Amino acid sequence: MGKRIAAFGEVMMRLQAPGYDLLAQASTLGYSFSGTGVNVISALARFGHDGYLVTRLPDNPLGDAAAANLRKLGIAQSFVTRGGSYIGMYFLENGFGARPSRVTYTNRLESSFNTAPEDAYDFAGIAEQLDVAHFCGITLAMNEEVRSHMLRFAEAMKARGGLVAFDCNYRPSLWGEDGYRKAKPFYEKMLGLADIVLMNEKDAMYVLELPVTGTTREEQLEELVPQVASRYGISAAAGTHRSVNGDNTHSLRGYLYKDGRFNYSDTLIFAVYDRIGAGDAYASGILHGELSGFAPDYTVRYAAAAAMLAHTTAGDTPMASEREIVRAMTQAAGDVER
Repeated sequence: MGKRIAAFGEVMMRLQAPGYDLLAQASTLGYSFSGTGVNVISALARFGHDGYLVTRLPDNPLGDAAAANLRKLGIAQSFVTRGGSYIGMYFLENGFGARPSRVTYTNRLESSFNTAPEDAYDFAGIAEQLDVAHFCGITLAMNEEVRSHMLRFAEAMKARGGLVAFDCNYRPSLWGEDGYRKAKPFYEKMLGLADIVLMNEKDAMYVLELPVTGTTREEQLEELVPQVASRYGISAAAGTHRSVNGDNTHSLRGYLYKDGRFNYSDTLIFAVYDRIGAGDAYASGILHGELSGFAPDYTVRYAAAAAMLAHTTAGDTPMASEREIVRAMTQAAGDVER
């Protein structure tokens, strides 16, 4: 039976240069709507859960277009408020080979979401109608008002016995100079409220400033994640290790730490069509497994397959169904499905 899950986060407008063009080369841009919350909740709605977004959209045609996109993705809008004039936007240039993809934000801090007044949301009333709330470190980076909203919502969920999921998702460009020091106290508060956390060893090393003796990424992960889980009372922690190969393929391996034990997926190697949003697909797979009572080894393999498939479709938002993910877990793709 599906759960009632909401994400707190901004709806972003993505403006993408065609193919592998730079903005300086492109004469047209394609637009779509996304955001961490949109991506995670739309995937969970596709997996059979009741998915909601807690956000604020501008009261104009841009907000109408974003709302229409949410409806198309199966996201309920009971907790979407309207006000303000702007939607946050980002420009995407797809990377190729040695050149990484590049995201450039614009107008973000003036968006309706990031300028929402203190009384914009009834968090106590919202929390009463949910089983789970999802939060993201990208949202945490915005400003003091948004951080206040986020902490109040998470506290309301805990007060009513709900689950809190937190994706660390640290973005250096959003926190600015001396970002790790600025971010640490807010991350500590959210980790203290969280039951399920998406993170890896870099979050523990740099944001939480935990000392480490291991030299490989896996050694550091296995040294630090149990410390974080124990310190903050986290029931499940998950994340990925990724590398880019010389032939432009990517390698990805997922982990899930639960009940004192690490579970790993196989290392998946795949070609990339569109990388943005793949981490959200992984997070949705972990949450689906946890909420559905899957065994941890199955959950981590499911999440890794969901992330792999998210690399194969255009746009940020994961589009794979549960059936397609299970198929990707069990057999090689390539033939035409008839």
